[in-house]
Amino acid sequence: MPIQYGDRVYIYIDDGKDYILTIQEGKEFSTHKGNILHDDIAGKNYGEYVLTTKGNKVYLLPVGIIENIYHMRRSSQIVYPKDLGFILLMLDIKEGDRLIDVGLGSGSMTAAMARLVGHTGRVYAYEKREDMISLAIQNLTIWKLIDRVTIKQRDIEIGFDEKDINAIFLDVPQPWDYLKQCWEALTGGGRLGIISPTAGQIMESLRCLSKLPFIMVEVWENLFRQYKPDPYTFRPYDRMVAHTTYMIFARKVNDN
Repeated sequence: MPIQYGDRVYIYIDDGKDYILTIQEGKEFSTHKGNILHDDIAGKNYGEYVLTTKGNKVYLLPVGIIENIYHMRRSSQIVYPKDLGFILLMLDIKEGDRLIDVGLGSGSMTAAMARLVGHTGRVYAYEKREDMISLAIQNLTIWKLIDRVTIKQRDIEIGFDEKDINAIFLDVPQPWDYLKQCWEALTGGGRLGIISPTAGQIMESLRCLSKLPFIMVEVWENLFRQYKPDPYTFRPYDRMVAHTTYMIFARKVNDN
């Protein structure tokens, strides 16, 4: 289907610069390679290109979740995509699941969950800060995922409203304070995911997990290295994103 006014388009320039534009009649966007005329984009198909006012090619691509995350408005640290994909798999998120995301932030993890639960599932996102909620709602609305999410502004110390939840993701400074509340909300065999950036946080969480009916406790760290896609001088990039967070995964059992 051709690109229409109102569509969001991922703009890629061959020197690696990229942008996301919402196509509007009569508008233009300034880049270092010349201006991009929105009217030139309307009616084109994804995968095609248009020329800037300086005659440079810019490619028109659909916006994916990675592009949304890297270009999103945010006011806090996000879960890096190298960790995000692994977390979604370890939590076994699928169509129809009911999930809890604690620590909504700017909404990137909630959005990734909402994409997978589909129209028949639900993500319940808990966040204490009103400014974070406002920003997350903006992002989720732009990504057309807000209808799959219920956002609640409150402290989770008193527990969750929901029961028989398939998976819970905890992204808070002291996750060990809320493990019992998570156990109570999860369904039997439900999955718990925790992220923390420091070893001390992980150790305290493990100590507290050992006192509750959770099994299959695992701790992971992902180290990814990107390579230069040059067929003649193939080698790693000089810099890499190494440690971003530690991840704990566990499953609830009924063993009281």
